[in-house]
Amino acid sequence: MAITPISEPSPPSTTAGAAPWHARHAVWQLGFRPFYLLAAVFAAISIPLWLASYAGLLTGGLQVGLGWHMHEMVFGFALAVVVGFLYTAGRNWTGLPTPHGAPLMALAALWLAGRIAILCGPGLVPALVEWLFLPLAAWPLYQVLRRSGNTRNLFLVGLLALLALANGLFHAAVLGWLTLSVFVPVQAAIFVIVLIESVIGARVIPMFTRNGAKGSTPVASPQRALVAVACMAAAAIAWLAGAPAWLTAPLAFCAAGVSLANLLAWQPQRTLRVPLLWILHLSYAWIGVGFALLAAASLGLLPASAAFHALTVGSMAGLIIGMMTRTTLGHTGRPLKGGRAETAMYWLIQLGALARLLAAVGPAALAMPLLLAAGACWSLAFGLYACVYAPYLWRVRVDGREG
Repeated sequence: MAITPISEPSPPSTTAGAAPWHARHAVWQLGFRPFYLLAAVFAAISIPLWLASYAGLLTGGLQVGLGWHMHEMVFGFALAVVVGFLYTAGRNWTGLPTPHGAPLMALAALWLAGRIAILCGPGLVPALVEWLFLPLAAWPLYQVLRRSGNTRNLFLVGLLALLALANGLFHAAVLGWLTLSVFVPVQAAIFVIVLIESVIGARVIPMFTRNGAKGSTPVASPQRALVAVACMAAAAIAWLAGAPAWLTAPLAFCAAGVSLANLLAWQPQRTLRVPLLWILHLSYAWIGVGFALLAAASLGLLPASAAFHALTVGSMAGLIIGMMTRTTLGHTGRPLKGGRAETAMYWLIQLGALARLLAAVGPAALAMPLLLAAGACWSLAFGLYACVYAPYLWRVRVDGREG
């Protein structure tokens, strides 16, 4: 349902000749611009850094262990994209301005400070610096939704609060304040992000398909989408609580089945000639695959890493790269059309997801080569996005509009 804005966004404040450190530069005019660029560069660098540490090639004082890798892929990379997307979507939903100019600069600087702080080592001050980003980023989104009366999307602020809680539990575990495995809050955060993906995906993928795939008639069922979210949430709670397999496995299988039923109703076969669409459908399919693998993991048939990498590399990274390209094109005034660069990014992410899954379930002798292949695909995909899309993010809209 369309929302009538209670006031108009502020007048365009972009100055084409402004320096990048000036609040009126184009990159600071809407949330997706700095956060997509920062996330892509960070993604391209962080995985090679982690693999170098995993292979014993990294020396020095950098704290690049397994905990860093898990935390930064979720609370660093993924959350930067989530915040950038929600700021951009939030302005569309409400007609009110989300952080831009100096406040957006400050939030981006805080996100970057958090990455540096965690990289330098554990401690109360680094943890506090890193943790503060999400609450401070969520607050203006809450204000915009509340002022506009957009109660339909307020639940997203609640999910951001859950992510902040999970991040706080992670830091408390690292600091020794809680007797808790760091895997638990990271896995909880992954589930929350998957819920966000599922809700947003169920809203926009059928619409995008109807508008962009000729002859398609996707059927969006709010009831089935709600059932899918409920099954995912129940399976996630069961897994995190350590519930017995007889409970967790059926819940996870149910989540997988309903999410895949959703996808089939959206007619993914109609999108094969439209890269901007098939990447969303294929990545959404990984949610079903991930929960099916989670069911198998709960039964002791597969390692849990297979399920969580299906959810993160397959669905999360796939939907991220798909939405990053789509929203950047649309919100910089360019045609919504994927070319060779976009197709290459999409295939690299999907091949990387497959390689990472095989590394988890295949022969041990092939694990390291597959990890390297997955890491190379990941870094090439996001590096390509940064190279191709940085000029789009850095410059004013080609149609002269605000944003």
